[in-house]
Amino acid sequence: MPPRIPGVQRLGTFSLCLRPAIKPPTSALLPVTQTASLSRKEKKRLAKQDPYRWAQMQQRKAAHLKRREEIDAIRAVQAGDPIRGLTTPFMESLDSAGQAPLSTPRVDEDGNPLEEPHELPTSPHILNNLVHKKELESAIENAYTLTKPMPSELNSTSSEIKGMQYEERIENHEKLHAKAVEALERITHMDNGSAKDRLHANIRRCVETFGRHETDLTLRPKALSYGQVREERPVRGGPDTGSSEVQIAILTTKIRALANELETGRGYKDKTGKRDLRLMLHRRQRLMRYMDRKERGSDRWKHMIETLGLSPATWKEQITYP
Repeated sequence: MPPRIPGVQRLGTFSLCLRPAIKPPTSALLPVTQTASLSRKEKKRLAKQDPYRWAQMQQRKAAHLKRREEIDAIRAVQAGDPIRGLTTPFMESLDSAGQAPLSTPRVDEDGNPLEEPHELPTSPHILNNLVHKKELESAIENAYTLTKPMPSELNSTSSEIKGMQYEERIENHEKLHAKAVEALERITHMDNGSAKDRLHANIRRCVETFGRHETDLTLRPKALSYGQVREERPVRGGPDTGSSEVQIAILTTKIRALANELETGRGYKDKTGKRDLRLMLHRRQRLMRYMDRKERGSDRWKHMIETLGLSPATWKEQITYP
């Protein structure tokens, strides 16, 4: 029988595992360290043992939550709506196609205005049916000249009778011309146009406001980097309709018009309209990111952002629409 070796029986107590040892639990005699979130049991014990300290903790927590809500509200206002962005006078004038000189104030439940109306940028030269005001005035002037009666020398009547007849013809012509002018003004007035006519008018306004054939004359060009030489660009042959800022402005106009339609009536069931709105939102977002790389910090970028009210929520973050 082999001899018994003391200590061999205790080899089972040793562990040959190389993994780190588990942290031993904290002894109940050690002081409890206050953490950010206490358990329900610890909260009850603390409220029972030291009610004054518990009330101070609750007061600090309430003040912290209130301040955090205020900060979140300020950030939400600064970020703006991902669809509409921030409200600007130019965006408000899109609803009337630049014809209303004052804004429509918000009203309460009783119909009382909540704010004073402010001035809006107008475009009275843009008329319905794709007509310019100068074109209408020129056509009216030519029509008046062509239809004006001329004195006739063929009749054998006396000069007094001829004069009376000519004056009557002139007076009749003036009346008919005034009626024709009034009819043309009604036909070409934007208030009598459809939503499609207002959209075409707003597109023309966007081209006039953001087109580089106009902004190059008033805005400073982007600053050049060190060692870069400014190249002379050829003279434009017509209005600018393809630059990034013009496309963004046109998309913003279409987005606002479609969003207004989806918010009225049974628009919440228009799945095709919602899909089109999402497509236009992401298309504008891609153009904004491209514009950010090319024109960030320039006067052209600032002019577009401030006029259209494009907040960071419209192009920096993920855009979702229900």
